[in-house]
Amino acid sequence: MLTSSPGIYAQAKHTFGFGDESFLLDSKPFQMISGEMHYPRVPREAWRARMKMAKAMGLNTIGTYVFWNVHEPQKGKFDFTGNNDIVEFVKIAQQEGLWVILRPSPYVCAEWEFGGYPYWLQNEKGLVVRSKDPQYLKEYETYIKEVGKRLAPLQINHGGNILMVQIENEYGSYGSDKEYLAINQRMFKEAGFDGLLYTCDPGADVAKGHLPGLLPGINGIDDPVKVRALVNENHGGKGPYYIAEWYPAWFDWWGTKHHTVAAKEYTSKLDGVLAAGISINMYMFHGGTTRGFMNGANYKDNTPFEPQVSSYDYDAPLDEAGNATPKFMAFRSVIEKHLPKGQTLPAVPASKPVISIPQITLSQSASLLSNLPAPKSNLTPLTFEDLHQDYGFVLYRTTLQGGKSGLLKLKELRDYALVMVNGKTIGTLDRRLKQDSLQLELPQGKVTLDILVENLGRINFGKYLLQNKKGITEKVLFGDNEVQHWQMYSLPLADVSTVRYGGTTAANAQVPVIRKGSFNLTKVADTYLDMSAWGKGVVWINGHNLGRYWRVGPQQTLYVPGEWLKSGRNEVVVFEQLKPQQTQLKALDHPILDQVQ
Repeated sequence: MLTSSPGIYAQAKHTFGFGDESFLLDSKPFQMISGEMHYPRVPREAWRARMKMAKAMGLNTIGTYVFWNVHEPQKGKFDFTGNNDIVEFVKIAQQEGLWVILRPSPYVCAEWEFGGYPYWLQNEKGLVVRSKDPQYLKEYETYIKEVGKRLAPLQINHGGNILMVQIENEYGSYGSDKEYLAINQRMFKEAGFDGLLYTCDPGADVAKGHLPGLLPGINGIDDPVKVRALVNENHGGKGPYYIAEWYPAWFDWWGTKHHTVAAKEYTSKLDGVLAAGISINMYMFHGGTTRGFMNGANYKDNTPFEPQVSSYDYDAPLDEAGNATPKFMAFRSVIEKHLPKGQTLPAVPASKPVISIPQITLSQSASLLSNLPAPKSNLTPLTFEDLHQDYGFVLYRTTLQGGKSGLLKLKELRDYALVMVNGKTIGTLDRRLKQDSLQLELPQGKVTLDILVENLGRINFGKYLLQNKKGITEKVLFGDNEVQHWQMYSLPLADVSTVRYGGTTAANAQVPVIRKGSFNLTKVADTYLDMSAWGKGVVWINGHNLGRYWRVGPQQTLYVPGEWLKSGRNEVVVFEQLKPQQTQLKALDHPILDQVQ
């Protein structure tokens, strides 16, 4: 059943506990109907609107991870401002009458760069994530205390709206060290999380990932009989019963088809779960967008490397832009059936306005090679981590004696490389396709070899979390000889406002190019940049990094939130790697997420 919402009694203290069958809110049975939504994937200006949509579908709770690499991007430098202001996110939920399930973990998976871990952990010599390694636990403790300082006061037992807090995340799919889990529990308590803690794991891994005494959340199973059996087995023969991740859809990665599942496949399952009195968290209710360079990647033995796309639409009930889908309406109808007598749902807000822009000309251009920072020199190639660089690109440069041919081989390339000879692109290498070699024909004389390497996203799941360094991570061979004496140029592209445009080479460059243009709007609304005529790169609108595009698909458009546009002049910057002659851009009134080229 749904119950009174937190916003109604601002700061009134409630109690939240476990009954044998269900959760107890103020000692009365409470059925949590939750939907996952991640604050960094939604513009801060849109958080409240998305939460109103959650209420309109019938949700009473929002679930969210807390992302360590968002909050401590560099060691000891914390950021809880702007789109990272999770305190404000939780408070808006309370104002909108929603409870919150908090998942600071600190490993999140979530199709997110390095599973949420900050890249710099890999620079701590010998540090092993998800283990009892003292260095890892020291960094983890510093982080979780920063989170606790801000969010522990918002727990329900302190007058806030956070019902429960999750420790670790699907740990049973990774390991089975109960001592490590107990350390997690202790650190959470010391950070101020003194309310209810729980774990979550897929059915097959619950026994390994559950810490006795905590509630085991079940992921990926929606058969009430199986859910009850798994919880009973691990929780002293009683409930409450909670599906911590219920998947009504799935995510996409580059070069494979768009994943969709019809609503009708899931409505009866949702109906059955709610009828059985089981609480649920939909993963995802609203996916949003993985902007910037924050997507993760999947990789297992004998399978391709699978970096995820920027759209996190997820075929979720609420689409990438925050509009209701047929799945939303179908789920709303199911939830409505289970409302307590006399309770009704708010009306569904109208779809957001949308515009198309027929033509945008990018009239300014800059060759990437004319915009290089000061290099670092080393005998052998340095990784991103060696350069203290988190995301983006690194240009590796060396000089070769020309007049010969041979095979250029990059040992352990991570992840995508553009190879240039004397300032002209001659080929690409792609880790997804297990490409690491290219035949070179060098002209006479001294030859400049440039290799632009892109971090396509660190692995976010499985044992390869521990092998996540980026760049050229071993060595370069030409013929049978190791190539040495490198200069490394860091190009994190965190800020493109200092790019120098112009110069004779930019307009007809055969190397990666940065293009800039503007467009004027009389009416501000959502739109979708159509990148299908372009090759591969990144786009910024008014300084906001919208994410990556890549003609391989399935994603061909980039979502532009209306909240980030303005009446009058708007600026767009495109970093294009493969088709430097392209200068025209248009924006559509709909996304294209399902075209593999």
